[in-house]
Amino acid sequence: MTKILIGCGQITWIRFGPNGAEWLAPEHEVLAQIAQAGYDGAPAGPDEQRSTSETLVLFAQHNLIPAPGYYGTAFWVKERQSEFVERAKRHAEFARIAGCDALYVAPGGFDYVTRSGLTRRQTAGHVRPEDALTDDEYQIFAETLNLVGQATLAEGVFSCFHNHVGTVIETRAETDRLLAMTDPNLLFLGPDTGHMQWAGDDAVAFCRDYAARIKTVHLKDINEQVRAQGAAAKWDYGTFTDHGIFAELGEGCIDFGAIIAALRAANFSGWLITETDVTQKATPLESVTISRDYLRQFGL
Repeated sequence: MTKILIGCGQITWIRFGPNGAEWLAPEHEVLAQIAQAGYDGAPAGPDEQRSTSETLVLFAQHNLIPAPGYYGTAFWVKERQSEFVERAKRHAEFARIAGCDALYVAPGGFDYVTRSGLTRRQTAGHVRPEDALTDDEYQIFAETLNLVGQATLAEGVFSCFHNHVGTVIETRAETDRLLAMTDPNLLFLGPDTGHMQWAGDDAVAFCRDYAARIKTVHLKDINEQVRAQGAAAKWDYGTFTDHGIFAELGEGCIDFGAIIAALRAANFSGWLITETDVTQKATPLESVTISRDYLRQFGL
């Protein structure tokens, strides 16, 4: 029997400035608002400041459960391969104890310098073939992800690859190439719909084509007019966000009804996590409530 849970990413309550990430509210208030908006849970992972049991108690106080966490790093760096696998094991152990069977594994690389001399942060939304990783880096990336997937499966947790604009794996072509080099029995998918569309690709087609390999999804919408303007002007990542690239679900250009239908046709069971990284609404609570209400029309 399939079961779909709806999570809410806490990133809507975070602002990234010159001094790093700043929370707009304490964590307990963020979780309270996520619960108020009607979500089942929110992403969680290992925390050096508290134990896994303390995290579970905090979530339970708000009638929430942990959704798949996020692990992003430079998987293409061979010298750090064993370190990356060990960190993945810690994430998977947390997920197992928390009763969660998926983990997002994502590329880093905002500051990766391409052969053009530009960083991936600068080429966000208008990536060219020459901006890609080298053949050797692709091979190492795939090998590392297979090892990570094997390690997390030992804990009963699926490693789910996550595409992201501004990193070294942004476009569908890059994602397709990496996935073709990995073992589908070890590495699964946790796509980001908004980032796929922002990259200039079709998020619906991607989810349809890979539905059988998808274990969790970040549901994100974008403003197509902003995307097209920024791609033409060759904005960097921050300029896109400053101009309002992100939209609440149903207020952007993505057909989520088609994506959900494709997942259901593949008997999808797991977490769908809404995210609006930077909202144009008055408050994060207003933003996440709009997205949660939108999904109810699909029986979610």
